[in-house]
Amino acid sequence: MELIKIICAILLPPVGVFLQVGIGKHFWINIILTLFGFIPGIVHAIWVIAKNK
Repeated sequence: MELIKIICAILLPPVGVFLQVGIGKHFWINIILTLFGFIPGIVHAIWVIAKNK
């Protein structure tokens, strides 16, 4: 399941965060970061997934 979350985090960062923590603070932060730039959204998504294992 973790591999699927990481793949989602790379392709669509908010989906990866949603699968890990649901709709909450980190989800909205990730949407904002993804809108500002795709790479910051990916980094944040992978960080959230790795942190909440």
